[in-house]
Amino acid sequence: MKTILVLADHPDTAEAVRAALNPQEYRVVHRISLEESEPLLAHGLVQLCVVDVDLTGVQALWMIERIRRRTTKCPLVVLAGARQPEWEEEAVLQGVSQVVSKPIRPRLFQAVVERLVGAKVAVEPAPSNGHTSRLTAKTSSGTDFIPLAAVRPPEAAPEVPAGPAPGRQGFEILRKFSAILTHSLDSEGLLRQFLFLLRELFGVNRAVVFLRRPVLEPAGVASADADQRLRAACWLSMPGSLVEQVELSLEAGLGGALQQWGRILRRNSPELLQDPEAQKEFELLGMQVAVPIMDRERLLGVALFDGHITGEPLSNAELELVFHLLEQVGLALRNIWLHDQLQANHQMLAEILRELNSACVVVGPNLTILHANRAARRLFRSGGRRTGEPDFSDLPAALGSKVYQVLKTGAGLPTFRYTPEDQPGTVFMVSIVPFRSQGSGGALTSALLIADDRTQAERLQKLELETAHLRLLRTMADRLVHEIGNALVPLTTHQQLLSERFEDPEFRRSLDHALATGVQRISRLLQQMRFLAAEAVVGDEPVPLAPLVQEAFQEARKHLPQCRVELEFRDPGRPVFVRGDRGALRHALTEVLLNALQSSPDQAVVHVELATQTNGSGHPALAIEIRDQGSGFTQETAQKAGEPFFTTRNVGLGLGLAVTRRIVESHRGRLEVVPAGEPAAGVVRITLPLAEVTGV
Repeated sequence: MKTILVLADHPDTAEAVRAALNPQEYRVVHRISLEESEPLLAHGLVQLCVVDVDLTGVQALWMIERIRRRTTKCPLVVLAGARQPEWEEEAVLQGVSQVVSKPIRPRLFQAVVERLVGAKVAVEPAPSNGHTSRLTAKTSSGTDFIPLAAVRPPEAAPEVPAGPAPGRQGFEILRKFSAILTHSLDSEGLLRQFLFLLRELFGVNRAVVFLRRPVLEPAGVASADADQRLRAACWLSMPGSLVEQVELSLEAGLGGALQQWGRILRRNSPELLQDPEAQKEFELLGMQVAVPIMDRERLLGVALFDGHITGEPLSNAELELVFHLLEQVGLALRNIWLHDQLQANHQMLAEILRELNSACVVVGPNLTILHANRAARRLFRSGGRRTGEPDFSDLPAALGSKVYQVLKTGAGLPTFRYTPEDQPGTVFMVSIVPFRSQGSGGALTSALLIADDRTQAERLQKLELETAHLRLLRTMADRLVHEIGNALVPLTTHQQLLSERFEDPEFRRSLDHALATGVQRISRLLQQMRFLAAEAVVGDEPVPLAPLVQEAFQEARKHLPQCRVELEFRDPGRPVFVRGDRGALRHALTEVLLNALQSSPDQAVVHVELATQTNGSGHPALAIEIRDQGSGFTQETAQKAGEPFFTTRNVGLGLGLAVTRRIVESHRGRLEVVPAGEPAAGVVRITLPLAEVTGV
């Protein structure tokens, strides 16, 4: 009888499965949660698992993956009341054998179960009398046996002649040397056990090992400025007070000699007889032979020995074996150093992530939480659980589904805003980045979720923006009061004297001039405010630029009637047009020319030049360069000239160039204020798209 496990919230599902199957062949076991069914799945007591879940979201896939982590061999059938093609496809890819719609149709469901766990092959035990055994297959009804094949006893494999057995001494050395591998992550313990092994094998009397400082790059290559000093790392039968005070160098003495020759050197070797530094080090330490410690690429250290405990020197065969053993020790030391550096880097990164104010969660490809810092634990802690390691189910569904998407597709997501449902006033900026391994084809290893709390920053930004607006309004009010007051002072004075001196012709001429000047100043102020407040400039007509420049110059001179500055105008020699609002363009040119008139001395000349060119996109454009004979713009004033209410004069609002910039940019143009050069001059350039007008 086969056991079928049904995972469902309601027992009606298990009853429907039980009614669809033969109770003599199948036993149906109902469990509500995956934790309750853990013993059945873990010990392989279930032949089929039926899960009642809707395939409409990522929660169903999480359940399937959790089941697959507990058992990989048991067939899995999903009973879905609602299903979507994309989620059904993901379920099949996760290992689901069949998806069946609810309600259960008995004949269809029975056929599915028979296909998945029906016929099995039964093998009769081999007869003890040596006759041919008979294999039979038993059907699901348990009645028919079908012979399959006759199996002969396996033939004995041909014997391979044994080669010469290695010496017992070699096996003993390998066995003892392998004992030091228990210290594979402890360099000091590894070297100590190795020196004890040498004393046991060869009767070494005294020994000392000097090593380089373990400073390695991530790739395992020494940095260019690595320490050239060798320090004592381990010694045998020597006073520590002496050894700890001695250092070798890779540039001279024993270290330099081994760095140069790379082989075993005795104290009486010809290479060292003429090296007083090496002889001094041999004598100080009481040693007779130096053996290099290599990692097959470079020198890691030096091992010094004196001889046997009986006083005889070490033989060449013994030293050759020691050299090869030390080479393996050198490789082990390099791996230990790399592991220590990797552990230190991991610890440093873990500390950095732990102290970050942003919530950081690293999720593995099987949806396990590999790391979660303090901020993430506070943010994603489940409702009732205060302790323990976080689980993937603790992540909100909106974030968990995106992490799952990144792990499945391997593509990162752009930063997006996230607001928790239980904290509507909180705003997080979330980034999800996939991590890939450098080897094995760049396989996806994990995904990093970073949630940065931007609530306070956005509040401060909003307050700062409101403060800036209030500051701008205060500046605007102050400038408007000042400018309108200057325009009204002459009018107020004449209004007070109007009843007394109206008959005086001189007074009437003065009143007329005051009215004209005041109205002109207020009208200009109103136009500036209108263009500055307008969202877009209305008008789309071809405007000839040559007569427009002349009109703007005459308009600018009306504001300075006492000015004697003349205009020098150069055009391309043919009519040029731009498309836009004629009134707005004239006002923009007037503001620039008025600024040039105010900056130039009396009886000066303002130069205006029109030239055709191409913009950055290759389209034809018209460049208007206005040059006065004033002191020019400094670097600071050139940068701030286009800002509202910036002025270097005592009168005016400081809106002229700001309004000009607004009008020019609304016509898809560009305003450029050029700092003063040699000779000093004020230069303003306006670039506008050139309009093609036929028939001109």
